[in-house]
Amino acid sequence: MTLKYTFIALALAIPALSQQSEWGQCGGIGWTGPTTCVAGTFCSQLNPYYFQCLPGTASTTPPPVTTPPTTTPTTTPPTTTPTTTPTTTSTSPTTTPTWSMPTLPASVNLVSNSKLPDPFTFLNGTRVVSKADFACRQQEISQLLQRYELGTLPGKPQSVTGSFSGNTLTINVSDQGKSISFTVTISTPSSGTAPFPAIIAIGGLSIPTPSGVAVITFNNDDMAAQNDGTSRGQGKFFTLYGSNASASAMMAWAWALHQISPKLDLSKLAVSGCSRNGKGALVVGAFEPRIALTIPQESGSGGGGCWRISDAMLKAGVNTQTASEIVGENVWFSTTFAQYANQVNVLPFDHHLLAALVAPRALLVIDNTGIDWLGPESVWGCMTTANKVWQAFGIADHMGVSQVGNHAHCAFPSSEQGDLDAYVNKFLKGQSTNTNFLKTDGANNLGFVASSWIDWTVPTLS
Repeated sequence: MTLKYTFIALALAIPALSQQSEWGQCGGIGWTGPTTCVAGTFCSQLNPYYFQCLPGTASTTPPPVTTPPTTTPTTTPPTTTPTTTPTTTSTSPTTTPTWSMPTLPASVNLVSNSKLPDPFTFLNGTRVVSKADFACRQQEISQLLQRYELGTLPGKPQSVTGSFSGNTLTINVSDQGKSISFTVTISTPSSGTAPFPAIIAIGGLSIPTPSGVAVITFNNDDMAAQNDGTSRGQGKFFTLYGSNASASAMMAWAWALHQISPKLDLSKLAVSGCSRNGKGALVVGAFEPRIALTIPQESGSGGGGCWRISDAMLKAGVNTQTASEIVGENVWFSTTFAQYANQVNVLPFDHHLLAALVAPRALLVIDNTGIDWLGPESVWGCMTTANKVWQAFGIADHMGVSQVGNHAHCAFPSSEQGDLDAYVNKFLKGQSTNTNFLKTDGANNLGFVASSWIDWTVPTLS
């Protein structure tokens, strides 16, 4: 094993730093890196496995460990709502996920809402006023997505080991008497000094490889098959956790990449993928807090697009993917989600809230305005709405949208190179660049009118 690979090897520890930077990890079970934060920040426990350096001081901005409201709205669910509340599959592992606080109530009253749900209000109507509050709201959103759309993400397995051969890293995972091995291929820059920043490429990289950045190619189909509607339960993830473990290819990929990332340079790790793999990249970035930069490319409905807006597009005569089509096409989402595919308005979330799980880390959404079935209006409206979460943090330039048409699906036009470089250079290389943009070449914002979808205001989080 050569020196240039030492930054990723699971058998090696990350060299300790004297202090962690803002938003970086500063503690947690198994953490061996820095436990103090740079001036102006403090180390806050987000969950037992992940402490993060947040702006402020411990006395003025307490760690987000308080339990958020657990009561449910009193409004009676609409008659179209399923009469039974879905629960997570009984065969799912009982290991506590690393983001396990707090717990949703056993029953959630689902109330029809044609608007995009408010990121800043808990289920019981309590308003988010601080960054600590929002961290708890993110836990609530995470569990809602797991319960109704993605399936439960298993927790930390009992054993994870790794070994190198050439440019291949083999990861061995054991849990509850079952074991699997999977591999990733690592390509490092031909020049420069390790450790390098790295992009995990789900199914391969469709964006140009940035200079000085390693690429970790992840075989997502090996982990969870996605050929068609018959693929459910096939793949090494399901070998380890059972055929109904999460009932979702997206969550299987998120789990697998969680096993790869613990010994990487946590401040310089990105994830990207295109189309269905762009959906997966967004889910990975949302559920893995050690991803510094998430780059979903042309992910469409079920990724950067909002279910509600896609439905409205189809109703207006635009031939675009919607939830009702997707659940019959492939096994990307849980079996529970299928019963809501024709009534997405009752879901207490949409994908602007999936993106909100990435905050305050960096997110660059790359999209194509020229392909209707990708739902460009849906992605534009959904992700510009998501940007309001970063606005509330006072860091709107940590979340951008670059939307350009007139090119093939998953091709990368040269006109977007500057946008990609700006995010990579800032969040993987530590340079000062302008990342404050939400751009589309679609006429009149592709027809998206924010006032038709948003009936809430954006707070300034303390």
